[in-house]
Amino acid sequence: MVNVAVLVLFGVLALAVGGCVCVVWAERGGPRWARVVAAVTLAAGELLRRSAKNRRRSLNRTTGNGGTGGE
Repeated sequence: MVNVAVLVLFGVLALAVGGCVCVVWAERGGPRWARVVAAVTLAAGELLRRSAKNRRRSLNRTTGNGGTGGE
């Protein structure tokens, strides 16, 4: 019996690879649906990038020294 978590991870991986393919295809003038999928993929990537940046900032604030090492 296959673990459900593995199936979910494969599904997420397939969506990510498909999104990347659509980004490349849209850059080369692909169909309208590929451009829509590419825009969604790029927007999702930007959201993940911003959330990671905000998480790093909040971690630096909670350390009290800005991550400069212990002075």
